[in-house]
Amino acid sequence: MFRRRSDDAPSSATALAEQDDATQARDPQAKKGRPTPKRSDAEANRRTRVVVPKDRKEAAKQSRERLRGEREKQRVALINGDERALPARDKGPVRRFARDYVDSRWSLAEFFLPFAVIILILSVVRVPALQLLSTVLFLLFFVLVVLDFLRLGFGLRKQVAERFPNENSRGAVGYALMRILQMRRLRLPKPRVKRGERP
Repeated sequence: MFRRRSDDAPSSATALAEQDDATQARDPQAKKGRPTPKRSDAEANRRTRVVVPKDRKEAAKQSRERLRGEREKQRVALINGDERALPARDKGPVRRFARDYVDSRWSLAEFFLPFAVIILILSVVRVPALQLLSTVLFLLFFVLVVLDFLRLGFGLRKQVAERFPNENSRGAVGYALMRILQMRRLRLPKPRVKRGERP
């Protein structure tokens, strides 16, 4: 019984020695393959490292707070025009030029929503002549808005192709046309150019 234990002892010792040799395979004087980080960088990394809580409710709460903070940053950036914190759909020189192109021009489309409200009120009034007038006015205004869309869309596409030949301009015209539908004072990011200025 005691003899078997004494026989096993050297084998376990050799196994431990082999394990130490495996972990010490690299020469202590050899390079790691990467530079040693500065102390300030290492401390900043430790501070910013996210510790995931074990409790699911706490993890969900942290996730909601983080998303709320990001949304608040984006909202402030939309008001101030800070390019770094804007949402992905508003970033880039092409989108910035599309916004400036739209903001520098008068457009019928930006008055579409107020006009639609007036037409709706006229159509509710139980006077056949006013109802007919509201329908005709709405159709006429709708056709004018579509023509205005086409004019601005073709002009913007031409300008973007000339100014940004190597940039990805996909979706820029649709982005600009959606911006036209908003009244100028309600547009986000806020307009940077006045009407009549060249972007």
